Amino acid sequence: MQPEPSPPHYPVLLRESLEYLAIRPDGIYVDVTAGLGGHARAIAARLETGLLLACDRDAESLEKAKADSSDFAARIRWFHGAFSRLPEALAQNGIEEVDGALADLGVSRYQLSSGERGFSLMADGPLDMRMDRSQELTAADLVNEMPEQGLAGLLYELGEERRSRRISRAIVRARPIRSTAHLARVVEEAVPRTGRIHPATQTFMALRLKVNDELGELERLLEEVPKRLKSGGRFVVITFMSLEDRKVKQAFQQLAKAGQAKILTKHVVKPTDEEIRINPPSRSAKLRAIEKLTVPAP
Repeated sequence: MQPEPSPPHYPVLLRESLEYLAIRPDGIYVDVTAGLGGHARAIAARLETGLLLACDRDAESLEKAKADSSDFAARIRWFHGAFSRLPEALAQNGIEEVDGALADLGVSRYQLSSGERGFSLMADGPLDMRMDRSQELTAADLVNEMPEQGLAGLLYELGEERRSRRISRAIVRARPIRSTAHLARVVEEAVPRTGRIHPATQTFMALRLKVNDELGELERLLEEVPKRLKSGGRFVVITFMSLEDRKVKQAFQQLAKAGQAKILTKHVVKPTDEEIRINPPSRSAKLRAIEKLTVPAP
């Protein structure tokens, strides 16, 4: 039997990302979430003597992106690692400052559509959820080993799940949870569906955030990138969750208040109706951008 073809890859808010990055043909840029390479290819296509550093913590996605961007090989350098390793990625490539940085914080379509990765409650597979499969902690460890109270706190804080106690109680009673489908079923039985969204959605989100320390990694990124921007350099971030968007908004506001950056997106940028029609998962995307200012010497 032939394997099912991968769903098409649509880089979210692509036109808007390129517009706010204001790419110069001789500039140096970093895409810290290269994923399947949609944004990376578009940035590289606009370079002539410039360079793009494309990073991602998912080695499998990075290999696919590298293969699909072979026609721009001379303009792209690749690095496998999380946000916290950005200084290492830059140093390896002899880069001190960049003209622009892009971060698309969404889970890639490849990860969601691959059941064996364990991200999706719609495709049965092991409870994995690791973006970097070389790390040890998996969602199965959290689901089957965390104390009930700790699990409830996790679902409430990271998943913003109001029914966290009821769900955690059901999970503990059903242990061992064997797969994504098993977990989704346990949650749905504990808190039945009331609308279009599956009742386990926030549970899956909370587990994924914890497994990959996504909020901690985002905080490190928001601290590091502004230091690495040249004067006039731009930082564009696309979020999909309120927790992430709040952190980005606050970090950008602090930089603006300190006179270190200018906020380019007075109002958050969202996908057009046409983009949402073509790529429905883009509907929750939000883009924010800043430009680094020259801070006068004291």
